[in-house]
Amino acid sequence: MFSGSIPALVTPFAAGRVDYATIREFVGWQIAEGSSALVPCGTTGEVATLDSGEHRQVIETVVEVAEGRVPVIAGCGSYSTAATIERMRAAREAGADAALVVVPYYNKPSQAGLAAHFRAVAESSDLPVIVYNVPSRTVADISVETLGEIARLPTIVGIKDATGNLARVTAQRLACGTGFVQLSGNDDMALGFNAMGGVGCISVTANVAPRLCADFQRATLDRDWDKALELQDRLYPLHAALFSDASPGPAKYALSRVRPGFPIELRLPLTEPSAASKRAVDAALEHAGLL
Repeated sequence: MFSGSIPALVTPFAAGRVDYATIREFVGWQIAEGSSALVPCGTTGEVATLDSGEHRQVIETVVEVAEGRVPVIAGCGSYSTAATIERMRAAREAGADAALVVVPYYNKPSQAGLAAHFRAVAESSDLPVIVYNVPSRTVADISVETLGEIARLPTIVGIKDATGNLARVTAQRLACGTGFVQLSGNDDMALGFNAMGGVGCISVTANVAPRLCADFQRATLDRDWDKALELQDRLYPLHAALFSDASPGPAKYALSRVRPGFPIELRLPLTEPSAASKRAVDAALEHAGLL
C-alpha cells in the first residue's frame, strides 16, 4: 500500500505563521524528485506547535498540490484518544489517504491501553492507519505481540518503526504477516531495515535530498544492494548531521542551503541550530554532492 521514500515534511513558517505558498512549492518539488508519498503534520512538521486550524489547512494544502499523484499520510497522533479521533476526522475531510498515529506519549499507557487506543482509533474511521512507534519520544513502546493483535483490524495497515531495533522487522513480520507494511523511521537504518523485509522509510533526510533518497529506496526494493550501499554511504553523513541539534532545525537549515530562500524559522520551544550543527550539515551536503 505504501513504500519507497516518504518525507516527513517540515512545516515552513514566516513571521510566526504557516507559509502555505512555500508548502505548495515544496510539495511540487518533492513529487517531481520522486518521493512516493508525503507525510504532513508529523514530528518533523512541528505538529505539536500547530493549532487545529493550521493542522487541517496544512493537510488540505498538501492534498491539493499532490492531486492524487502520491498518497498523503497525515500525522494525527496525540496522547488523547479522543483528540486523535478528532484529528483523523479532520484529516479525512481534508482528503488525506491515510493517518500516521503515534503511540500515545506522556500518559505511559499499558499494552492493554495501547491496544484499546488503536482499536478505538480504527473503529472511528475508514482511513488506513500506520502506527508510529518511537519509544525515545513517547516512552511507551508498543510490543510485537500488541502490534500483532491490532494488525488484525482491517484499517491498521502498517508501522513506522523508529525503535532502532532491526530485529523487530522480522519479529513484526512473523506477528503481523508479510502484507503488513513496515516503514523505517530511522534513515540511517533503512538499508538493513529493507533487507529484513521493510518496504520504505518515512524520512527526515528526504526533505533535503528527495532524489537521492528515492533512488536509494528504489535500489533496495529492486534488490540492487551494491547501488543501495553506494547511496547509503553518500547519504549517511547527512542522516547524522540532520540530528546534530534538535530536529527539524538542522533540516530547515539544510533546505535553506539547497533551496535558497527556504525559511528556517522554528516555533518555540525549538530554536535555531548551533554553529557546530550548521557546519556538520554543510559538510554532509558537500559529501552528498548537494552543494
